[in-house]
Amino acid sequence: MAGKTCLSRDEYTVGWICALPLEMAAATVMLDEVHRTYPSNHIDHNEYVLGHIGEHNIVVACLPSGEYGIAPATTVAMQLLSSFHSIRFGLMVGIGGGVPKEDKDIRLGDIVVSMLNRPPPSLLTALSKLKATHYTKPSQVMNFLAEIEQKLPTEQAANFARPTQTDHLFLDNYDHTNNHTQPCNGCDTTQTVPRPVVKDSQLRDKLGRELGVLCVEMEAAGLMNNYPCLVIRGICDYADSHKNKEWQGHAAAVAAAYAKELLLTVSADQTRNTRVITNVPSSPTVSGHCLIIIYVDLI
Repeated sequence: MAGKTCLSRDEYTVGWICALPLEMAAATVMLDEVHRTYPSNHIDHNEYVLGHIGEHNIVVACLPSGEYGIAPATTVAMQLLSSFHSIRFGLMVGIGGGVPKEDKDIRLGDIVVSMLNRPPPSLLTALSKLKATHYTKPSQVMNFLAEIEQKLPTEQAANFARPTQTDHLFLDNYDHTNNHTQPCNGCDTTQTVPRPVVKDSQLRDKLGRELGVLCVEMEAAGLMNNYPCLVIRGICDYADSHKNKEWQGHAAAVAAAYAKELLLTVSADQTRNTRVITNVPSSPTVSGHCLIIIYVDLI
């Protein structure tokens, strides 16, 4: 439910973009307060959730239902900037497919953060500070996840809970035996990869070997070339035929919780001193499923 706070459009400085309604719900529950919103207009077709985290006033937008990929994400960003003229930086927050490797043991529920194409210095500085803090203090992510149970009724909070299903990474030549949307209850667990040591596991592994990819997703490629942002992804599957929705809610919540912890590390002065984003080109420059990761934070 929206609070009583009603700010002018120019007081919002962070644009938080989600691909799925589930991701938008996770973002909303992480807000310290949900603000009153504005009536829709004929130029901007986005629907927004407004609110704040700490000192940051945030605009949360979601892609239209059933639309995925680069072009819809670019359209959402363009329309957001046309309505909110003081946005300093963006966050692309949601779920993605993990690309495990022997030297990077990616697990379901982990968090992957991309710094490709130089996000604003305020975000890079906050990342360094947060990473340094995690060497000496525990992350606040688990505390923020626990708050979901206080903010939502039990039935709704369960949408974001960690699944009881065991995290299995299957061999790349062993395909899923059930319907793709179903969990792996019927899959042969003798075909899992022993650890620690896209729906195409061989392509996934090729990307990992040749490009150092840790996560694949659909929306950030191209948009992050022109929309100064960080991409934060919670790992919900391994981009193979065993992909299902079992971990999506928890992964979305974990990504949103990390985004909140990051924003609390950025000072209001740093945000004010960051240049306003003026526009996003209407023609994306990159196509495909792509997210090359430079920094990974494992929770």
